[in-house]
Amino acid sequence: MAKKPKKGGQGTPATVALETAAVPFTVHAYEHDPAAASYGGEAAEALGVAAERVFKTLVADVDGTLTVGVVPVAGQLDLKALAAAVGGKRAAMADPAAAERSSGYVLGGISPLGQRRPLRTVIDASALTHPTVYVSAGRRGLEVELTPADLIALTRARTATIAR
Repeated sequence: MAKKPKKGGQGTPATVALETAAVPFTVHAYEHDPAAASYGGEAAEALGVAAERVFKTLVADVDGTLTVGVVPVAGQLDLKALAAAVGGKRAAMADPAAAERSSGYVLGGISPLGQRRPLRTVIDASALTHPTVYVSAGRRGLEVELTPADLIALTRARTATIAR
């Protein structure tokens, strides 16, 4: 994988974070359809990639602390498993406005990378079964492909089975 050069300041905080860390990645753009029922499903289909390799970034509230769960778009976030992975008791999906404020991204474009305020992050262990995975690059219609190891390192994430 080679880094895709930025063009005229079109980088996002996620791609800037990857460039700063000198991590190899590839940017994949597609035409976002505002009527799409699932942002992640749309990305997998548009890019011709198995849904198990495209991961969605979800922000949850675990015992009053915002926490990121990164799971395949083919599955759902198991909130109990996410809470257990960080030593918490209760988890619920975060208020959308709080997720946007904290990350600096809009829903459907939240990336686990380059967040305004880095949050504790758990990546579903299934990511480790793929040579590369796709996550949002910080904008609807834009994904980055990178190795699971680089994603884990850059987000300082732990891995656990948090998808069902």
